[in-house]
Amino acid sequence: MSDTSPHSHDHGHHHDHSHGVAKDADKRYLVIALLLLLGFMATEVVVGILAKSLALISDAGHMLTDVGSIALALVAMRLAARPATGSYTYGLKRVEILSAQANGLTLLLLSVWFVVEAVRRLIHPPQVEGVLVTVIAVVGIGVNLLAVWTMSKANRQSLNVEGSFQHILTDLYAFIATAIAGAIIWWTGWDRVDALAALVVAGLMLKAGIGLVRDSGRIFLEAAPRGLDPEAIANAICEEPDVVRLDDLHVWEVTSGMPALSGHLVVHEDIDCHEVRGRVEAMLHDRFKILHTTLQTDHGHRSSLDPKSCAFESKGTA
Repeated sequence: MSDTSPHSHDHGHHHDHSHGVAKDADKRYLVIALLLLLGFMATEVVVGILAKSLALISDAGHMLTDVGSIALALVAMRLAARPATGSYTYGLKRVEILSAQANGLTLLLLSVWFVVEAVRRLIHPPQVEGVLVTVIAVVGIGVNLLAVWTMSKANRQSLNVEGSFQHILTDLYAFIATAIAGAIIWWTGWDRVDALAALVVAGLMLKAGIGLVRDSGRIFLEAAPRGLDPEAIANAICEEPDVVRLDDLHVWEVTSGMPALSGHLVVHEDIDCHEVRGRVEAMLHDRFKILHTTLQTDHGHRSSLDPKSCAFESKGTA
């Protein structure tokens, strides 16, 4: 915003870049889960083909995306940790959001493919080896339980980590459904239950994929972070002593767990605008956990401002 008033002051770039950087512990948890899944995936692919089980092959396909999602998350963590340089004034922190969206889109595409294939197998069911399916699925439950437990220790407030976690969690559910289907085939010989289990897996993938695409999309569209109401924030700012007007309030999220805010404050002409800005920033930190703020402060004339009111205009606030 341009300033023409002789009393105008362009203050306040209060930044805290300590958050949003992946911790070494999170990376270690992801690497452990990656090795667990990678080691089991090859076995599952071979047995799934031998047993002619779509549910088992779908689990293997999903596990491949698990491995890819974790690898992508690790790369995104490394890139996001780089300091801001050149034209990338926020660094590469949103690479993590790209990773989360890629994970979500992968889940959606896989769910569509499994639905199509499951419907085909419901019409023309192949013979499925129930014993092999059950044994591999039970082992897969154990492997994925360990991977889920490991991933649950990581910081899941990061949408990047949450995307990988959702992949593994839906894979765990898939193994449970596959084990049930394999047992039913083993005991009854009803092969179509394998395709039904694949449909359950596809439904879980669809749910997780929609959630990841929606949440990452909110960040790309610079919507206000979930749990932060721009109107409530505006009212809180206006309640601060000596603030008589608030314009151009914007609240968005740079990356997971890194909310940012900018706005234009008008204070009385005989008030120290530095002190007012400091109080507002402290309030935003304590009450709303917003650490990254940019506030422009101008002086207003008492003759033109009602000291008991604070007008709020939000142009384009998400």
